Amino acid sequence: MTQQFMSVKETAEYLNMSVAWVYRDAARAGLVPYRFGCGRNAKLHFKVSEVQAWVKQQRLSGG
Repeated sequence: MTQQFMSVKETAEYLNMSVAWVYRDAARAGLVPYRFGCGRNAKLHFKVSEVQAWVKQQRLSGG
């Protein structure tokens, strides 16, 4: 079975961005985080398929 969610650290590595960027700007950029748990112990994760789709949308058109 393939991995369905990525942690913040895994998402940052996949995007070649900092963990701070993922926490601060990913939602503003259009990446939807999923919160597992509640309160201060909650963990953010991102759906692998949504991150991959977001990356494809960021591609600049040739021209």
